Amino acid sequence: MNRFVHSLRLVLAALMFFSALLALPLSMAWGATSAPAPLQDVRPANWAQPLDTRINLYRMAPDLYRSALPAAQDWPQLQALGVATVINFYQHGDDQWLVDPRVQQVHLPLRTDRIDDTDVIEVLRSIRQAQSRGTVLIHCKHGQNRTGLIAALYRVIYQDWSKEQALAEMRGGGFGGEDRMGDAERYLSDANIPALRSALASGACSTSPWAMCALKDRLLGVIEGA
Repeated sequence: MNRFVHSLRLVLAALMFFSALLALPLSMAWGATSAPAPLQDVRPANWAQPLDTRINLYRMAPDLYRSALPAAQDWPQLQALGVATVINFYQHGDDQWLVDPRVQQVHLPLRTDRIDDTDVIEVLRSIRQAQSRGTVLIHCKHGQNRTGLIAALYRVIYQDWSKEQALAEMRGGGFGGEDRMGDAERYLSDANIPALRSALASGACSTSPWAMCALKDRLLGVIEGA
């Protein structure tokens, strides 16, 4: 009886051993296919390049930078970059930190939850006009939402990026605020790019002839012609 029990234990042990050997390649194969792929930590060369993450300062082009609201101590760095015009989308002006009289200040407050083509055309036209005079810095409070939308539209309108490319940079560029990008992303996704380009080229204030600014221009024309 003892010999039978001993033999049975040997058989069970052998079966468990061979079962483990068979299971090993399967588990290794499953682990190889289910392991997460390594993240690609390579920033596309055409994305805005970080210069000072403390103020969310990035270089978009040789004559265009984006940032959060700077402080007075940040001006020497911006001056070294050759900034000649600062365009501000925040509700408060720049006179508290920017006192250099040689720098042009353009204040165009924006809210992405109520932005329209009239706002976008005015801002993009202001950027291009300022670039003809030198290097430009665009900013809002955090350098994320409002600045992110305008930067994306600049990419699409003037640098011929696709909407998908501009959205990818907006979301993944490291600017922050991704949880508050909904309004900006919706505007960019729905924007009529050919109509915006046409209005910018023609000097129109909006893509719609019924926009308030267009009606105002026509009324002024009638008054002046009377």
